[in-house]
Amino acid sequence: MAHFILTIDGGGIRGIVPAMILAALEKTLKAIGKNDALHQCFDLIAGTSTGAIIAAGLTCPNPHNAKKPAASPEALVKLYLEDGPKIFEETIIDKLRSGFGLGEERYSADFLETRLKDMLGTKYRISDALTKVLITAYDIKNRAAVFITNADNENANFLFWQAVRGSSAAPTYFEPALVEDLSSLKDGTTTSLPLIDGGTFANDPTMAAYIEARKKSWPDEDLTILSIGTGHQNREIPYQQAKKWGAWGWIDPSNDTPIISILMQGQASTTSYQMNKLLNPKGTRFMNGATEVTSANASTLRYFRINGPLAKASDSLDDTSPGNLRELSLFAEKLIRDFQPTLDEIAKRLAN
Repeated sequence: MAHFILTIDGGGIRGIVPAMILAALEKTLKAIGKNDALHQCFDLIAGTSTGAIIAAGLTCPNPHNAKKPAASPEALVKLYLEDGPKIFEETIIDKLRSGFGLGEERYSADFLETRLKDMLGTKYRISDALTKVLITAYDIKNRAAVFITNADNENANFLFWQAVRGSSAAPTYFEPALVEDLSSLKDGTTTSLPLIDGGTFANDPTMAAYIEARKKSWPDEDLTILSIGTGHQNREIPYQQAKKWGAWGWIDPSNDTPIISILMQGQASTTSYQMNKLLNPKGTRFMNGATEVTSANASTLRYFRINGPLAKASDSLDDTSPGNLRELSLFAEKLIRDFQPTLDEIAKRLAN
């Protein structure tokens, strides 16, 4: 029996890229007569940070119609374009509060929380998801990775909006989130976990999703995994500059916190390389962090990775300037053109 898994990387405002790619996938599906929403197509949808926003939008019941998902890919694209600048809006009060990057986090999470509640509602739990979902976060109290998922009963009793808030709490950008573990309810109180961005250990959550598949005894030969990135970081770090940074230079918010960018990109590139070696036939080409799909090899692949090096678009998590949003959109359109064979193959399999 075939099993389909969708995974979405973290990347802040660059989440507009996978959102646009998923909108193109839906369009490709409709062109061949399959009109199902994506939660009806994939057996598991996993996301980290901004990818968690997308995964939740596709799998959480809509607050106004529980039979439908909270958001379509098109609605998620609109969210990044219209709400992204408000989520990453640094007011003079924020600057004073944070000591211009020396004190508290750069952004208030108030608007982000409001939008998550609007989109996902305040009552739905991960256990209510329309399909299997996996959201990653890191517990800074117990110093442990947290896999919030309805693939098992143990980790499903979290509110959707809180799970996403925890997964997207990027250090230095947003303060950690206190997320209620509703399974701990006792005497009217619950235990709260202090969570930060899952990108600290699983910016690409594909390996975590693959482990869930193994736990459910889904054979490798039955898997099709579509993994979507948010673009490779494109700024070199000159040696002569980095060797003089010291501790502050590696975490400098004015330089987009280099250590966080490196950790997230390093994990994502490692995971995609490993998954290609693990699931695809020997000799499958992996170029610029993506699976090469041709008419000759398409039917033999189990793992499909869509990603590429950012060109003119910024790799910053929080660059929501009109010019960068335009460049990110153009980058997504290029990926859609370049990876149309991948989308066609995935759509064909989902339609069977």
